[in-house]
Amino acid sequence: MWKTRRIEYPFTLEQVRQLMIGDRVLISGRIFTGRDRLHRYLAGGGQLPVDLQAGAIYHCGPVVIRERGQWVVRAAGPTTSIREEPYMPEIIRRRRLTVIIGKGGMGVETSQACVKYGCVYLHAVGGAAQVLADRIERVVGVHFLEAFGAAEAMWELIVKDFPVLVTMDAHGRSLHEQVVTQSTHNLRKLVK
Repeated sequence: MWKTRRIEYPFTLEQVRQLMIGDRVLISGRIFTGRDRLHRYLAGGGQLPVDLQAGAIYHCGPVVIRERGQWVVRAAGPTTSIREEPYMPEIIRRRRLTVIIGKGGMGVETSQACVKYGCVYLHAVGGAAQVLADRIERVVGVHFLEAFGAAEAMWELIVKDFPVLVTMDAHGRSLHEQVVTQSTHNLRKLVK
């Protein structure tokens, strides 16, 4: 049956290849947020002040405020990942990213890149922005804040036991595809 696993940054190929669809995962360590502008920039060959190899991109535009000279994340819900499908395979290939976090899953090309290079897609629960923010211990950096704005900036976060579910693994299996297949089958039975 499905397992609960813990992974820590750096997210090695060994860790990632052990994860199977349906596994619950608690992530600890460094993750980076990224949305549309960052993905377009990276896929186009844009330079980063950080290394994403064996790292994680979280499809999220967190709500962040300044308190006593420190950035504090107040809400950190996932955004819809499929918007990044045109960019994700190239980012995985070029940056050797091993973990994607978001909601709703991704397409065939991202799935193929996950198999080829060793990457997983982890689903974070939508609607739980405050609960997920509570798993963020601190902000350790922000990149492209002026260029992209707060929601599109690349926030560098330290998380502890950040809860996600493996929905696309590094072996080509997709829980999203399974749901579509089963739903289509059930619908056909109902409309006969």
